[in-house]
Amino acid sequence: MRRVLITGGAGFIGSHLCELFLDRGWDVICMDNLLTGNYDNIAHLEGIKNFTFIRHDITDYILIKGRLDAIMHLASPASPVDYLKMPITTMKVGAMGTHKVLGLAKEKGAVMLLASTSEVYGDPLVHPQPETYWGNVNPIGPRGVYDEAKRFAEALVMAYHNYHGLNTRIARIFITYGPRMRKDDGRVVPTFICQALKGENLTVFGNGLQTRSFCYISDMCEGLYRLLMSNYTGPVNLGNPQEMTILDFAKRIVEITGSNSGIAFKPLPVDDPHVRQPDITLAKKLLGWEPKVSLTDGLKKTIEFFKDQLAREGEISG
Repeated sequence: MRRVLITGGAGFIGSHLCELFLDRGWDVICMDNLLTGNYDNIAHLEGIKNFTFIRHDITDYILIKGRLDAIMHLASPASPVDYLKMPITTMKVGAMGTHKVLGLAKEKGAVMLLASTSEVYGDPLVHPQPETYWGNVNPIGPRGVYDEAKRFAEALVMAYHNYHGLNTRIARIFITYGPRMRKDDGRVVPTFICQALKGENLTVFGNGLQTRSFCYISDMCEGLYRLLMSNYTGPVNLGNPQEMTILDFAKRIVEITGSNSGIAFKPLPVDDPHVRQPDITLAKKLLGWEPKVSLTDGLKKTIEFFKDQLAREGEISG
């Protein structure tokens, strides 16, 4: 049986990856310090013979007994709410945490996949963004702590690959959504859905004409798995290339929820990207991968998740 360590495994994407690997017959070790992850995301997996949860901060030495075939390195604060509140922690995870994970991968001879981000492109001047684009990041801006942490992590991964011959992968993850997102993490999908379900105005920053692309969680996990199982060591974009404006996205949420919510415009945050759309030509060619779940279908599943959560917490009627 193959054995995988998933750092950040109690987070949104990490917990879904735990399920995918278990479903495909892997022995799964989930590691998380629960700083931004949630044990409830993986509680249903406890008791499964092939699943182990370890609460640990990966900036400290990582000890895993026995063999390890792969590491999926997802540990990091990932939402603006988190990394603006914990800027130094975010950079330590990207630097020291990634260094510890790479050391473990080297010790075990494991394949190591880094979950990087579309944020390495910053506020892009090339559109859509291919992997060959070096990005437009403000290193001293408020978002720089996350952007540069991931850019440094990518550089460190490639250094280990080139110097030590480590078998590595780099996934540049674009906006991903689905059940188990945190309602208060500040990202557009949970914010809009919760506001609509509660009948509040949806908060749109700027004029709402900035664009984003939204990939459903099951599609993202499939892409990450296929990348791990490939032999490609360079960065690969994973995301949905169907671009839309934030204003149109807000209107779609209101339509699907059947809400009477309006739109409340607020000033655009500093360094907020004006466009964001992945060029997934490489993923299609290398992995035979592209998103399958439509935005409407994905949003309906995500809305049901938040509707249940808000009803349980008494914020809306059941």
